Amino acid sequence: MVHRLWTIDREFMSTTGKLYLVPTPIGNLEDMTFRAIRILKEADLILAEDTRTSAPMLKHFEIQNKVFAHHQHNEHQSSNEIIKFLLMGQNIALISDAGTPAISDPGFFLVREALKFNIVVECLPGATAFVPALVNSGFPTDKFCFEGFLPLKKGRQTRYKFLATEERTIILYESPHRLLKTLDEMATFFGADRQLSVSRELTKMFEETVRGTVTEVKAYFETHPLKGEFVMCVAGAAPAEGDKRKKKYGDEEEE
Repeated sequence: MVHRLWTIDREFMSTTGKLYLVPTPIGNLEDMTFRAIRILKEADLILAEDTRTSAPMLKHFEIQNKVFAHHQHNEHQSSNEIIKFLLMGQNIALISDAGTPAISDPGFFLVREALKFNIVVECLPGATAFVPALVNSGFPTDKFCFEGFLPLKKGRQTRYKFLATEERTIILYESPHRLLKTLDEMATFFGADRQLSVSRELTKMFEETVRGTVTEVKAYFETHPLKGEFVMCVAGAAPAEGDKRKKKYGDEEEE
């Protein structure tokens, strides 16, 4: 059977709107770009992960457009309506609470649906937490593995076992209330002496990066406030260490 992608005729395509993914500051409003401000002001509609969180930022830049919620709990349902507006010629901008949409935030599903209808999607360059954390870590940046948030329960140990042999720099996001537990898990699966760089409050007044072994970093945060969102950069496994851990976990049953 031959499958053909559904397409829109050229005359109709010329009237469709555009979906913009607009990065917003992760803490410092000075990181907002002129282009991002212009796109948000010109958009017919703004989609925000949390309208209450985005309201102060939009007010600061005198952006007064209509704002509707688009988040992980309603994105499947709201995407259908958004596609209709785009097909009617509306230009729509998507923002997350902070950083770049679709990077550990809602956006992927809407982008995929828009592309099915040949709607133009344009992502602006801008703020995201993991890039400055990676560059600041001192670990290799030519090859890296971005994991975002690990699964909370099912599949978490399986993911650790897979990453234990990863030779590229590993980047993870973590919340303050799970940080110490995650460091304990890293000691188990990666080894207590694996090198680590943990950044928090990036671009804010109390920005901080702590570097050392897993054991050293955990000892530090056991005696310091756990505030803000954390970006964890883990040194890749040395080839010999990767082979050793692959042998250890390779034959174990998947969870």
